[in-house]
Amino acid sequence: MTDDMPTLETSLVDLPRQDWLSLVEEIVDADGYVEDLGKRHHAILLEEGDTLLVTFETLQGIQALSDLGQPLGWEMVRAYGWSHLCLASYGDTWFREKAVYGYFDRLIDDGFFDDFERVIFYGAGPCGYAAAAFSVAAPGATVVAVQPQATLDPRVTEWDDRFTDMRIEDFTSRYGYAPDMLDAAEQAFVFYDPRETLDAMHAALFTRPNVTKLRMRFMGDALQTDMLDMEIWTDILEAAGTGKLDEKRFAALYRKRRDYRPYLRNLLAVLDMGEREGLMEALCANVTSRMNARKFAHVLRHLQRKRATAEAEAKD
Repeated sequence: MTDDMPTLETSLVDLPRQDWLSLVEEIVDADGYVEDLGKRHHAILLEEGDTLLVTFETLQGIQALSDLGQPLGWEMVRAYGWSHLCLASYGDTWFREKAVYGYFDRLIDDGFFDDFERVIFYGAGPCGYAAAAFSVAAPGATVVAVQPQATLDPRVTEWDDRFTDMRIEDFTSRYGYAPDMLDAAEQAFVFYDPRETLDAMHAALFTRPNVTKLRMRFMGDALQTDMLDMEIWTDILEAAGTGKLDEKRFAALYRKRRDYRPYLRNLLAVLDMGEREGLMEALCANVTSRMNARKFAHVLRHLQRKRATAEAEAKD
């Protein structure tokens, strides 16, 4: 191998699609492959260890979320020596394409998933839908789905008006209704913020004996980004891959939200809307005691002055 050959440390940031795919193919050449699945989907395999992570990602998301412009799953390859299969789409497609179905059919026929000790399917949003839907190809797998949709079939989810342009797609045929496809999984974990109404309604459809719902209250509608920013994403996947992910383990990891400013700002805004001034003051006092937070310090001073004035007027 020459010094100028691309490796897992090579930056692929902002490359045109075909240049990106060419470099990825060079990186995985000895231990995997890149395969086009129709015009909008690609399969990227990198075989290393006996744990396989299957991620569903968009090419746009890869560029936005990875510092190196690489599939998120490569983080687990570098950190833990896992194998990785990335299903990458150009845009949000929910992976509803016959070429993708056919690819998973071939993996099943070849006994591909049987070669691994443990298989984890992962995705977020439309990719979370796909992770759940295609996990049926590997019975006994673990599924980690962040804000997944159950289906976009309007006969089931006509209340979700976010993706009306996708209603023309078939969500009733093969690999269709994601919650049903989880029946073969050993475990599945669905992450969502219960205050995000449409996400919570989809999460309700995933109610199954083998599904654990992990709530990220007050976090908002971009949970994958929040996990990455809080630096708990790899820990969550590692726990899933070793069979240690549960509500207790997640609660321990999720304590990092105490130092995560977007969460703290969201919580402050919710308390403000509810006019919970006592709780607002307690929150601001806690935050300013641990970090330099001008907004919280300003709100704290305002609330303290307001309380002092009210107490003085009450004495009069």
